Amino acid sequence: MLHAERLLSSSAKAVVLITLIACAGSVTGCRMLDSKRGPRGNSQVAAPGQDAQQVSANSTNAPRGSRAEVPATGPIPERLASLNQTLPTDQVVPGTDSLQRGSVLLDQGLTAEAAKAFELAIAENPLLTPAYMRLGEIRYKEGNLEAAEQSFGQAAALEPTNFDAQYKHAMVLHEMGKFDAAIRTYLKALALRPDDFRANSNLAAAYLQSNEPREALPYAQRAIELNPNDAASRTNLGAVYSALGQFENAITEYQQASELTDLQPKLLLNLAEAYRKVNRHEEMVSTLEQVIRVEPSAAAFERLGTGHFRLGQFDESLANFEKAVGLDADYFPALNGIGVCLLRRYIADQDDLDSRDAAVKALRRSLQVERNQPRVVQLLSQYQ
Repeated sequence: MLHAERLLSSSAKAVVLITLIACAGSVTGCRMLDSKRGPRGNSQVAAPGQDAQQVSANSTNAPRGSRAEVPATGPIPERLASLNQTLPTDQVVPGTDSLQRGSVLLDQGLTAEAAKAFELAIAENPLLTPAYMRLGEIRYKEGNLEAAEQSFGQAAALEPTNFDAQYKHAMVLHEMGKFDAAIRTYLKALALRPDDFRANSNLAAAYLQSNEPREALPYAQRAIELNPNDAASRTNLGAVYSALGQFENAITEYQQASELTDLQPKLLLNLAEAYRKVNRHEEMVSTLEQVIRVEPSAAAFERLGTGHFRLGQFDESLANFEKAVGLDADYFPALNGIGVCLLRRYIADQDDLDSRDAAVKALRRSLQVERNQPRVVQLLSQYQ
């Protein structure tokens, strides 16, 4: 599904980073001439961010620039108290004053000044974990993922048993597209807190983005056990089931997700694709009509054209493929759909050379956009 809003809260509220693998474009329309149809791409995973229902319309690798809200570090005074306990009562942990000053500045909205104070605290005491955490949050909010990763990574190295440090480090690695490293770090976080909903859900998403749906499944299921009313996690579990070819299970999860949130067009695209996989074409068409009423897109019209084609409604099919191309002239699956519909007309009436020529034109245009389409090449060799 990665383009969630760039959110960061300094409160202690916990949120879930749900990375969505996007819903890829549908298969080439030329396959509709066959009784079989190949895979249409990957199901979506909810994208990172506090608004966990947002999903992207991409291919396998999710976008890198999404933002998730990072939960604030635990109360600073408590952290400092634990550090102070290791020193004589008449001494204070080095860097404490700068850390406290930075926290006050941050509460006042003076982010740049706060960052300087946290940097000074680190210079005064390179072992001051809370300073790395607060600085990491600032850098994350600025969109500087590399600097945020360094700060959270240092905090995690200083305190390997600090769940917040491990979890936030994993989140940033996840958003940077470093899925293997993110998976390892989520596992460290879960070793500290096995029943954390956020970490289970995010780990499932990271495994799915690494094309490891079997590894993703138990964590996606555990996330639902921990929070059965979270639409984004149900969307992710649906995507995992789709990747495993368990489309009826995927349909169940997508349906439940749709009942838990406002209408999400990209979620419904996933649901429609799962319907297609199990030949429930009437439900596929009905779902896509809902999508188009809310958010018309080339992908939605193309898939609606596919649904009508499977139902033998060829005029409606052609009309929707043409609408898809009207929205995106380079949307090659819809160009293939046009070609297939017109070739069908020509096959039924071989005096209809106009349909044959228009079909060849559409298929040639499709190959100009995407060359790796051997079935289209084969069709052209037969009919041009």
